[in-house]
Amino acid sequence: MSFFATPQSLSFEQPLQLKGGGLLHAYQLTYETYGQLNAQRSNAVLVCHALNASHHVAGSYKGQAKSEGWWDNMIGPGKPVDTDRFFVIGVNNLGSCFGSTGPMHLNPSTGRIYGADFPVVTVEDWVNSQARLLDHLGIDQLAAVMGGSLGGMQALSWSLQYPERVRHAVVIASAPNLNAENIAFNEVARRAITTDPDFHGGHFYAHGVVPKRGLRIARMLGHITYLSDDVMNTKFGRMLQAGDSFKYSTQEIEFQIESYLRYQGDKFSEYFDANTYLLITRALDYFDPASAFKGQLTQALAQASAQFLLVSFTTDWRFAPARSREMVQALVANKRQVSYAEIDAPHGHDAFLLDDPRYLSLVRAYFDRIHLGADA
Repeated sequence: MSFFATPQSLSFEQPLQLKGGGLLHAYQLTYETYGQLNAQRSNAVLVCHALNASHHVAGSYKGQAKSEGWWDNMIGPGKPVDTDRFFVIGVNNLGSCFGSTGPMHLNPSTGRIYGADFPVVTVEDWVNSQARLLDHLGIDQLAAVMGGSLGGMQALSWSLQYPERVRHAVVIASAPNLNAENIAFNEVARRAITTDPDFHGGHFYAHGVVPKRGLRIARMLGHITYLSDDVMNTKFGRMLQAGDSFKYSTQEIEFQIESYLRYQGDKFSEYFDANTYLLITRALDYFDPASAFKGQLTQALAQASAQFLLVSFTTDWRFAPARSREMVQALVANKRQVSYAEIDAPHGHDAFLLDDPRYLSLVRAYFDRIHLGADA
């Protein structure tokens, strides 16, 4: 049974210097917390979100049906990350469209909506802003930082940027950087948005429109990459949308998979911001901690002192198990304590969000160990 969650917001007046050279003079972070911080302030777990998620990690909103957090199966009382034991924090990243300062907010320097003028943000910038939030909450060290996909990149970056503040890093269905294929997918999605006639160079707010056509295509493309071939064939195969024969039309929907993708695209275009999509996919592209070490990941991860749990899924072709193994090998080479699981699951990249009993049991066992102080 889910519990009720309450979003909170915190304003920061101290400027945040960004990795790309920009500066946020003032900004706001929206976040949620679950459970209680113990007297030693040692049981905090930071959860980092992926591309289209938010601070609403667990629980539901009172009076709102179907408002469960995006990782509600993972986090809560009695769940793998047990909020009867841990104080869990979910933060909405800067540049997002779910409460934290982003392109849809007013630029205090101009008095106009940021739009395309919002500065480029990186994984490292998000981690720095999250660290400031933890300072405000009085948390010097995290019991764990965890995330899947882009959230896993943030967890990895936490272990490198603030090694003394992280005891455990849980990196799920992630990678130490994007390969060329992933960058290519992101670029096609961005071009779908920026070439939409309603995009207006990113200042579509001033024109009273939204580049929904571009957002739909971007989401359709992304959704294909989150699923495995097995899942799509099992769920849809070549089933027709209506009747038992083709319409022989280039415009109408013929197959059920087409209807499903259009539905996902339509839904996404109603709630997600186009400029946010551009910003977050760029943050994905830019992340590469080994770049400062001439591409040597082992040297990059030498900065980390945390213990690690890494999880990958066999049918995840966007963040394939080989990418997790790269991180495992680099950490082992640095004599770090690492647990690694490669789970044979049919669901593709989305597996990290789903109810695979082996996966949830693995995470539960790891957090049981953290709670019992086996890392002491």
